[in-house]
Amino acid sequence: MTDGCFLGIDTSNYTTSVAVIGAGGEELANLKYPLPVKAGERGLRQSDALFSHTAALPRAMEDAKAVIGARPVLAVGVSTRPRNVEGSYMPCFLAGLSAATAFAAGARVPLYHFSHQCGHIMAALYSSGREDLLGEPFYAAHVSGGTTELLSVSAEGAGFACRLIGGTKDVNAGQLIDRVGVAMGLGFPCGPQMEALALSYKGKIPKRAPRTDGAFVNFSGAENLALKVYSETQDKTQTAAFLLSHIGEGLSRITRACMEEYGKKCIAFAGGVMSNSILKERLGREFSAFFADPPHSADNAVGIAVLARRNFLKNQG
Repeated sequence: MTDGCFLGIDTSNYTTSVAVIGAGGEELANLKYPLPVKAGERGLRQSDALFSHTAALPRAMEDAKAVIGARPVLAVGVSTRPRNVEGSYMPCFLAGLSAATAFAAGARVPLYHFSHQCGHIMAALYSSGREDLLGEPFYAAHVSGGTTELLSVSAEGAGFACRLIGGTKDVNAGQLIDRVGVAMGLGFPCGPQMEALALSYKGKIPKRAPRTDGAFVNFSGAENLALKVYSETQDKTQTAAFLLSHIGEGLSRITRACMEEYGKKCIAFAGGVMSNSILKERLGREFSAFFADPPHSADNAVGIAVLARRNFLKNQG
């Protein structure tokens, strides 16, 4: 098996992702193709996302083939749903499932199904060098445009058993960033631009604590608060600094409440929002936390490929 590899495919709502992991667990490729979003828009309809994935996958698979070369593909992993809960479904994942099923059938190799969320969690463990936590329960925060959840996690079966213990009651953190960013004229997705603006702000950051209920937060009012700051100041840097400070305070409060209720454990912060250096610095200072590095924070298929490798080895043993 020393010359083999594992293929991972993930078709989230905004990125077509294909990854290749070597037989020894080394990353050979993390290929990502952002889906096109029209200027001024704050996202994609599922029908448009599904079409864009279908158009992007041939190129993605050709690029993966160039990386794979003569190596035999030993197994394929694919994300088939957003989360590990009953009824979790988004049509965009059908594109990846179709490609993965066809590839695995043609190559006569095993195909493993995972959730998009499990891929994010595994990418965080893999890229931070904390795969040792797979043998014990830990916490995970999945913070992105589509999800803001605190989870109690343990390795189970083909991926992870995830129990919801906190998160947002309304708007997701990444969704909030994009709404405010687009309103200020930024291009979607707005995260990197908002971070750059916030880092350039040198004044006093306005403070307004988010509403929390134990390990749950309400972010819905923050959009109006941030746009009020922008309306009054016309300062994009101050608005961005306020919004990220507000989100950081909310994540800090609900993480602390989670630790108080369920006990202190290591927590993995995953998802595109957690590539933000401002949030990482704050949460890393306050908690026993680890983070996916930026290439593995945003949507990617690396975690899916790593999970495919783990399951293949488990079944071989």
